[in-house]
Amino acid sequence: GARLHEYYVTPQDVLNAIPLASQAYDEPFGNASAIPAYFCARLARDHGKEMLLAGDGGDEIFAGNARYAKQKLFDYYRHVPVLLKTAFIEPLANHLSPLRKVKSYIEQAKVPMPERMETYNFLHRFALTEIFNPDFLAQVDSEEPIRLLRERWNQCGEAPLVKQMLFLDHKFTLADNDLRKVNRMCELAGIDVRYPLLQEEMVEFAAAVPADMLLQGQKLRSFYRHAMKGFLPQKTLEKHKHGFGLPFGLWMNEYAPLKEFAHDSLENIRKRGILNDAFISRIIEAQETGHATYYGVFIWVLIMVEQWLQAHEVSL
Repeated sequence: GARLHEYYVTPQDVLNAIPLASQAYDEPFGNASAIPAYFCARLARDHGKEMLLAGDGGDEIFAGNARYAKQKLFDYYRHVPVLLKTAFIEPLANHLSPLRKVKSYIEQAKVPMPERMETYNFLHRFALTEIFNPDFLAQVDSEEPIRLLRERWNQCGEAPLVKQMLFLDHKFTLADNDLRKVNRMCELAGIDVRYPLLQEEMVEFAAAVPADMLLQGQKLRSFYRHAMKGFLPQKTLEKHKHGFGLPFGLWMNEYAPLKEFAHDSLENIRKRGILNDAFISRIIEAQETGHATYYGVFIWVLIMVEQWLQAHEVSL
């Protein structure tokens, strides 16, 4: 069988790797899972390996991401009769505190696609004028990201919802995020990487599978699970997806050197005049007083912007 190896990434590892990752990318890259990806590749290199096979792309061709099922659920709600929603469901959700999550789902369901795919985005939880300095905001086209998203969405025509979401993920999640993350971190570790699930033949095959077979009801990877039955253990087929994320917000609170580094980076980016002073103070306080994981994600992004600007000697 396979000889398994483990490496436990520590807060000090994160601190050591931030300058390496900042230097490695041609633009600021804010996905914190780049750090575990680097240590995974480095572990392989330390064991004499020269190439890794990566599983990236499987969720984006066989509908394995939880957001596909969630957006499908939201789409169902949009087809509920208006009278039923306005006279019963929504008043009930608004007045019963145990249904607070239902209320949140209703609000998200009201947003049309593809904008609804971005409701989780931190930048959409606040007015941009709250986050950014007005002088900086005047220099950028804040509508460009959503405009590009709409352009790609419209290329799908009348394709089923699941197929439309997969198409967007091919264009953005894979091309601009996951593959960029893994490619560059493997390169940094001295490892070549290949993506078997993204071979042209495999992608073309998956694209031909009907949407209702890819995602049956709310069951992710429906077609893949059925196709692999008898080849993979049932335990594997039933296993939920495990993320490759980094608990940065929690570690920032627990490991003093990491917290000091983070605060220094935030103070430096504060001086650049990109963000409003009050907003930086607000997210630091929120991260320290009970929302460590959520606000830690955005703090990580700001740290990587600042560290990239320093590493590449860019002044703003």
